[in-house]
Amino acid sequence: MQSQASKRIVTKTRNEKAVRVMPDSEPRKAVAVDPEIKTANLNRLRRIEGQIRGLQKMVEEDRYCPDILIQISSVQEALRGIGRALMRNHLQHCATDALAKGSREQAAETYDELLELIYRYLR
Repeated sequence: MQSQASKRIVTKTRNEKAVRVMPDSEPRKAVAVDPEIKTANLNRLRRIEGQIRGLQKMVEEDRYCPDILIQISSVQEALRGIGRALMRNHLQHCATDALAKGSREQAAETYDELLELIYRYLR
C-alpha cells in the first residue's frame, strides 16, 4: 500500500526557493501530445531497450571496452533525441498553455520549471 504522502518539488531561483507540493495520487499529465510524436518516442525507447540488452550481452561476453563505450555513447545520444522531442512538446503545448492561460504566479512557476529543466538537460 502506498502512503498518501505528498511529493515536494523544489525549484530554486537566484534569491529564493519555491516549493510546490504535488500529491502522489495525482500525477501530472501533458496538456497535449501529438500521437505521431508519442508513437515515434515509444519506438525509439523500444530500440534503446534493445541496445541496452545488447550492451548487457557485450559485457557478459567480455567484449573490447572501446566497443562497449561506443555503444554506450549511441544509447546516450538516442536518449538525448527523445529528450529533445519531449522538450519541444512541453514547450509547444504545456508551457505555452500555462503561460497563456495562467496567472502571474503560474507563469513564474512555469519559468522556474523551464529553467530547471534546461539546467538539468544541459548536464
